[in-house]
Amino acid sequence: MADKWIGGHSSSILCLNVNTEGLVASGAERGELTFWDGGGTLAGQLQLPKADDVTSVVFSPCRPTRLYTSHGETISLLDVRSLKEPTECFHMNEEEINCLSVNETDNFLAAADDSGAIKVMDLENKKVSRSLRHSNICSSVVFRPQRPQSLVSCGLDMQVMLWNLQKARPLWTTNLQECEMKEDSLQSAGQFFNPPLAHSLSVASCGNVFGCGAQDGKVRIFRVTGVKFERELEFQGHSLGVSQVLFMPESYWLLTGGNDGRVLLWDVSGDVGKQQKSPAKSLQRRKAPASNRKDGKLNKLASNEHAGVLPKLTIEHGEKVNWISCTEIKGSRRVLVADQSSSVSVYPLPEP
Repeated sequence: MADKWIGGHSSSILCLNVNTEGLVASGAERGELTFWDGGGTLAGQLQLPKADDVTSVVFSPCRPTRLYTSHGETISLLDVRSLKEPTECFHMNEEEINCLSVNETDNFLAAADDSGAIKVMDLENKKVSRSLRHSNICSSVVFRPQRPQSLVSCGLDMQVMLWNLQKARPLWTTNLQECEMKEDSLQSAGQFFNPPLAHSLSVASCGNVFGCGAQDGKVRIFRVTGVKFERELEFQGHSLGVSQVLFMPESYWLLTGGNDGRVLLWDVSGDVGKQQKSPAKSLQRRKAPASNRKDGKLNKLASNEHAGVLPKLTIEHGEKVNWISCTEIKGSRRVLVADQSSSVSVYPLPEP
């Protein structure tokens, strides 16, 4: 059974984030923003102006008292020590923002919106430094750890893109539907009815491996090598769209949440994590013979069982998952789940 954090919201919770000190922020419909301590006790509440839905909350990686939050087309910067009103508001997107990401040096903020635009703000001079674009709604954007100028994005155009802030065009693009149709033409008809609209991204701590969750219920794992990325692994555990993916810190354990009301925990270290202790070792792995890598990849993609990818933990949450986050409470890892309700659900996780 889940523990429930209640009393912080009156409507559906849409997003979650945890700072380095264990403070949890949750954003909900109608401009509700709530803070919780690590044990689920209310630590503060704020009603954001205009009562637009709070769609994303992100703490600064190096300044835990700074929180960036998106509501409507606005981004508000808050100081959690003084929750009277936002310290600053930014208006750089023209349509509703779906996702925020701050790079680890806290000097760039990316905001993905319904128009397909990703606006990247230089936080030192408070100006938009880059405007990147998908051809449909951009659902997720994430800066890569250890590479503060690099980010990945995905959207309802079924595109997954790799960007560098020095260029306005993507370094590399993959169309998930085209990949499916190339791999198995027999499934292409099915893909037409349930296309792999891309919903969520998460990058592992190494910065080279990232996961993508899509509407077809599949999770795809990619590896970045230089200025491109390739698919390493694909598996399915959800019967409906995968709304959330999240790599746990310092590991290749991946949490996924779906529209089917399930939360699953996967260990992909055996498939992507071999000798991946540091970026230097990942560079050595890039030199592996291409033929071996290709054969291995085809075998892995053949089926879940072939790849040995089965969930380590299945949580039958029962409600469509809006957001998942991970925190440590009393020395043990927990997954926080936001859904259509007004409470946060908390489940224990095994140790990696």
